[in-house]
Amino acid sequence: MFTGIVEETGQVVGFEPQASAWRLTVAARAALVDLAPGDSIAVNGCCLTATPAGPGLLGFDVLEETRRLTNFQTLKAGALVNLERSLRFGGKVGGHFVTGHIDALGTIEVFEPRGKDHFLKVRVPEGYVRYIVHKGSIAIDGISLTIAEVDATSFAVWLIPHTLEVTNLREKRAGDAVNLEFDLLGKHVEKLLLTRTA
Repeated sequence: MFTGIVEETGQVVGFEPQASAWRLTVAARAALVDLAPGDSIAVNGCCLTATPAGPGLLGFDVLEETRRLTNFQTLKAGALVNLERSLRFGGKVGGHFVTGHIDALGTIEVFEPRGKDHFLKVRVPEGYVRYIVHKGSIAIDGISLTIAEVDATSFAVWLIPHTLEVTNLREKRAGDAVNLEFDLLGKHVEKLLLTRTA
């Protein structure tokens, strides 16, 4: 479980196919503090298991399905990825509860400065808009954000300068894919309602 508050951006050192999985290696600092092999780290919002990779490096084995269903399919050496260690008991919940299980890939339609802030509009795949609620929460590449606008095919958020400084969104452009995780509560409510009417 995570909160969607990115601790740092790590830099991809390598992402290569191996015999049993894809191997992702990321240079990091904050995410390495008190890290034990087997700990969970959210990488662009995707929950992965950390394994030893050398000084200053995080290593992850990535399933082919995970690569195919996330924006990992475009990862290359040098890319920035958002990193967050899992929530600890007694820790702050500054964002919202995020599981690290990506629901869908969104596509950036508009990303531009408007005044002192930035406006980000993301198109979602057909059938997923039902999980998006005005003023509700969403995780974009693992970043907890508040939804400002919703229409039939997309949603928008506003970004403060701090968010751009500490996340990989500063590298994103229109047309780029982003990992989306919709609010956990909404998905559970839908499932319960479907079970009751079945």
